[in-house]
Amino acid sequence: MRFMAALSTKMLTDNMLLSVFFLTGALAACPHIPHLFITAPLEIEALSGSCLQIPCNFSAGPGKTFDGSRTTFGVWIKNDHRFKSYPRNVIFNSGQTVNTYPMNITGNLSQNDCTTLFSSLITTYLDKYFFRIENGPFSETAFCDPVHITVKDSPPSPRIEISGELKEKKSVTITCSAFTPCPHSPPKLTWNLQQDAHNKIEENADRTFTTKIQTTITLSDKHDGYNITCSSNYSVNEGQNAKSAEEKVTLSVSYAPKDTSVRISPSGLVSPGSWVNLTCSSRAKPAANFTWFNISKDGPMKVSEGDFYSFNVTDGGVYHCVATNDLGNQTSEIHLTIKGPEMPHESFQWGAILGGMFGIIVLICLVVCVCILVSLKWFQLTIPTPQQTQPVSQPV
Repeated sequence: MRFMAALSTKMLTDNMLLSVFFLTGALAACPHIPHLFITAPLEIEALSGSCLQIPCNFSAGPGKTFDGSRTTFGVWIKNDHRFKSYPRNVIFNSGQTVNTYPMNITGNLSQNDCTTLFSSLITTYLDKYFFRIENGPFSETAFCDPVHITVKDSPPSPRIEISGELKEKKSVTITCSAFTPCPHSPPKLTWNLQQDAHNKIEENADRTFTTKIQTTITLSDKHDGYNITCSSNYSVNEGQNAKSAEEKVTLSVSYAPKDTSVRISPSGLVSPGSWVNLTCSSRAKPAANFTWFNISKDGPMKVSEGDFYSFNVTDGGVYHCVATNDLGNQTSEIHLTIKGPEMPHESFQWGAILGGMFGIIVLICLVVCVCILVSLKWFQLTIPTPQQTQPVSQPV
């Protein structure tokens, strides 16, 4: 019991302090002591052709009492709260069937709820508005709490927010949200991350509303440079027209080295004593650092740093380029092959082969010549001479 009593006393003290703080702040901003306070956004932005919901609660000032059992009417006054001097400034009265502005109090006035729906706004409705309660003997205007309404022809761009580290293999939650001046006619949000995204309407701390779509993705290097586009579409003029806005955000994703490769110049077999240039490249974010290793029989031996390595060749072997950044590393290797010198016995063999081939060709030529000569000789012997063809004369 003591604990409950102490707790009640503390709560009462806190409420009194909050009330004193609230009243002090209100009185400091207002030259007169108000008898009615409302809790509503100081400024609200609306879209022309659409509706606007004004969240509103009211309370009686010091020394005043509101009796919810009495018949109560709510009144909205624009520009100047002194409606007796400016009766045309009264643009809505819930006790009347015909009003100047298309408004309707949707809240329960007997429960101190003055929430109001403002329909079919136009840009000329830009102004400050005062709320008034008429509750029998308690009829007061909240002249210290005007609501400033701004009406624009174009909706603001939706907002894209990303929670989480933009690194490969990390999951991030991406949210696109749009201001929702009228929850009865919320905007339709779409984006290129998913089809038919579920639109969700959320109430803010000040009782205004926001429409959101949300998804979670696991990042990879392919997402780096990807453009997220989100569009909001508002139905206006009772569905006859539409107004839209768009927002775009480009992802900047960090990732470990990819596609690491080594290029050699000159290419092909390398002669001992010549210079060789090795160049290493890799796709990485942030940019990679490069380290060169020669793989010997004793294991990897660091020989250089940087993407370029030039050296005088003494023997062949395997060379590794390791690309490294904060997220990881990747290795690429190249095999260096040395062009061997010509051996003496190899020259001798080639000389013997060429000499043998030359001898065979000469021999063939001699044989052909001998055959031709023999053939000519035989041809001459087989053909008779003119003396051999004349008849021999007989003696008489």
